[in-house]
Amino acid sequence: MPQITVDYSATMAPAFDQAAFAQALHTAVVEIAAAKPEACKTLFRRAEFTAFGYEDPEEERHAIVHVTLGLLAGRTDETKAKLTETVLELLREHVEDDGFTLHASAEIRDLDPSYRKYES
Repeated sequence: MPQITVDYSATMAPAFDQAAFAQALHTAVVEIAAAKPEACKTLFRRAEFTAFGYEDPEEERHAIVHVTLGLLAGRTDETKAKLTETVLELLREHVEDDGFTLHASAEIRDLDPSYRKYES
């Protein structure tokens, strides 16, 4: 915990500093949600094809990024809101303006009580 997943359009890959974003995000999760630094894990998933509205996806004028944070239950709604707002700010800082419109979103999910992890 936390389990963080970042889904993003391939269009934005050259403009997205993933390493710096992950480091800043982990710091924010520790500060805002009281996570342990060594528990922060982020998986980036690049989507080769994304579509926006009725526009031609081949023109690559839009990029989509969605960040999902899975946390153990117990955080207040205020903490979750602060964290999602911070995620959006960090995206603004770590995605360069590269000629596309960026559609960014973030959400916090409580991990199910059945959540377990394995390390080896």
